[in-house]
Amino acid sequence: MQKSTLYPTVYVLGNGQLGRMLRYAGAPLDIEVQPLAFDAPLFDLPENALITAEIERWESTPLTNMLGKHEKFVNKNVFGILADRLSQKSLLDELNLPTSPWRLLESAVDFSDIFSQINPKVVVKRRMGGYDGRGQWIVDAENQSVITEDLFGETIAEAFIPFDYEISIVGARFRNGDTRFYPTTHNLQQNGILRYSVAFPTDNPFQQQAENMLAKIMDKLNYVGVMAMECFVVGDKLLINELAPRVHNSGHWTQLGCAISQFELHLRALLDLPTPPLHTFAPSVMVNLIGTEHNANWLNTPFTQLHWYGKAIRPGRKVGHINLTHIDKAVLITQLNHLREQLPEDYQSGLDWAIKKLT
Repeated sequence: MQKSTLYPTVYVLGNGQLGRMLRYAGAPLDIEVQPLAFDAPLFDLPENALITAEIERWESTPLTNMLGKHEKFVNKNVFGILADRLSQKSLLDELNLPTSPWRLLESAVDFSDIFSQINPKVVVKRRMGGYDGRGQWIVDAENQSVITEDLFGETIAEAFIPFDYEISIVGARFRNGDTRFYPTTHNLQQNGILRYSVAFPTDNPFQQQAENMLAKIMDKLNYVGVMAMECFVVGDKLLINELAPRVHNSGHWTQLGCAISQFELHLRALLDLPTPPLHTFAPSVMVNLIGTEHNANWLNTPFTQLHWYGKAIRPGRKVGHINLTHIDKAVLITQLNHLREQLPEDYQSGLDWAIKKLT
């Protein structure tokens, strides 16, 4: 007997952990979500299907070439704009939104102007493909030779910002222009990789500023679905660091800390489903598991939720995350300290940071 479905199938280009979590977020609503490996075989797309992606940039294969040009691919023109740091930064400048001063790095000759006009210390970033600290170099006049000839034209240089701390915001835009936003999230990066996120339901001094900035970007792009914006906090201002046109690591806490997770929110926006305001009632913490062997004792910590991705363990690889939520910060701190006993040494300083954020 053929299965009756309420909604079109949502195909996700990419079959990593984000596609996987989109799939099981859709299950309770009977939304069929099918993540697709880049090298998956071609198939006939159902007439009413929708296509989204879990990553901004993908390798060229017969399937990605077919789906990337398909009229059912929601936001298909946005991915190229935001995957390239040159066009992403240009968009922020066009919208008059604050970001670190920058310019395209075309040759070694440019460094003289960059150091005098932008900053004596800059971060050189690959235009495409760099993530989790990869493809980035901190450069000044003493070490500019680390940028090799092959990187010119393929990188941008932006001012090194001595920021106070980092936050992000995850929000969504619907087809009629309506928006929904989660609380801004405090983030701790270690070795260029997000390790901890802490979110509070209230007391977010940058909430409105962040919402206005992200809404302006999504409106300009006529974007539909979830988008994340990472920012540096400098005094009472936000500087936009990066944008991600998809569900995002810093929004994983919403799986336990909000009735509608970022994954479900993305599907609701794509399918134009009714969605109430995103009320959160308790602080939450997300612990990223990076290159760490599975430990069954994680399951013995109350008020937590483990997501294990089933990947081979490699240094620097995201292999899972743990969400913790409780209305009482004291209880949440107790659970973080309980979890401390089951995590390796390199997690301890980050746990101290998260606990300090909660006190």
